[in-house]
Amino acid sequence: MKVLVVGGGGREHALCWKIAKSPLVTAIYCAPGNVGISKHATCVDIKVTDIESLVRFAKAEEIDLTIVGPEIPLSLGIVDRFQEEDLNIFGPNKASAEIESSKVYSKNLMKKYGIPTAFFSTFYDYDDAVNWVKEVKPPLVIKADGLAAGKGVIICRTEDEAIDVLDDIMRSKIFGDSGKRVVIEEFLQGEEVSFIAFTDGENLIPLESSQDHKALLDGDKGPNTGGMGAYSPAPIVTPELHEAIMDQVMMPTVRALKEEGREYKGILYAGLMIDGSDIKVLEFNCRFGDPEAQPLLMRMRSDIVPLMSTISQGGVAQGDIEWYDKASVCVVMASKGYPGDYKKGFQIDRIDDVNKMDGVLVFHSGTSEDDDGNIVANGGRVLGVTALGDNIPEAISAVYKAVNHIDCESLYFRTDIGQKALKYI
Repeated sequence: MKVLVVGGGGREHALCWKIAKSPLVTAIYCAPGNVGISKHATCVDIKVTDIESLVRFAKAEEIDLTIVGPEIPLSLGIVDRFQEEDLNIFGPNKASAEIESSKVYSKNLMKKYGIPTAFFSTFYDYDDAVNWVKEVKPPLVIKADGLAAGKGVIICRTEDEAIDVLDDIMRSKIFGDSGKRVVIEEFLQGEEVSFIAFTDGENLIPLESSQDHKALLDGDKGPNTGGMGAYSPAPIVTPELHEAIMDQVMMPTVRALKEEGREYKGILYAGLMIDGSDIKVLEFNCRFGDPEAQPLLMRMRSDIVPLMSTISQGGVAQGDIEWYDKASVCVVMASKGYPGDYKKGFQIDRIDDVNKMDGVLVFHSGTSEDDDGNIVANGGRVLGVTALGDNIPEAISAVYKAVNHIDCESLYFRTDIGQKALKYI
């Protein structure tokens, strides 16, 4: 089987690494890929937004299965286009992907079908939004409607802060057209959890629990990012809570989408706020999380390819995924200055040494190679150092030993990834 992975970040590196272990796969291509991915796949210089070129490549190379990593090509309709050409592709179509590409659509869907979420209102007009903020009073969460690379959700603790954020999004257009509409919702207390499942449009096969760390700084301080680290399992998700999430969130959402004529096939990711036994949906994503994919795929014993292939061909998702009885922690190393302005081109050393450590893998996100063959930074989030351990404390110890071995003073990382889990152990 020939497989094409679309994307070039840490999530796609983890996917290529996992797919390469499948005995069913004879060749892997990745568009556009990165330096790390090139160890497992043939990288193809095609942008994720160049859907017609991706279609031509898949046809020319007789690709048996295409797997889409990031949300942007899904929101542009890559699945619809591939299906028009009778090409097997894993991921939701454009209409279904709107559950991530439009927060207004997602929130209205939840409201209509009684899926638990925060109290909210949506706005097209800046003045109307400001008046609502003054009436409701912070703390509030303001979300740009469209895709914003994980940075379009801003917690506002004062009225002035909320008004400034609305001005940035709706008037200054810091997120472009993604900020034409905004969702303003109540600020929820609790702990965030990522819950991810495969679905064929009716049936769900959940993955193990995981937890992302979106804020830039230790203690969940600072601006939101695309994700600064993740761990799995998340011990806050007890068997009872797992069942409640499936019953209250995941199955009702799949049924709601089908009722709306948007049969959803692929990965459904719910970002949840957990407060005791209370569950509320913060957001839905239409693909694997990044960096959650890294620790999850390292823990996954099962071959991922048969399930993705079955769903892409319209088959029934069935059976259970087998997992290693291990914990895994991923620490993202980012360019200093991220998520704002940051430099590129600085050299990173000792990655190969770290990859030789037992139970440790360095997944590349924003890297490239200079003329001398050195690994250099080429993005905001640069590396996702990921380690296995018999339990969360051992995985934390292993991952930070690895992170501190990488030689680059221009990279920043949080020092508290996984600490939230310790209080449940």
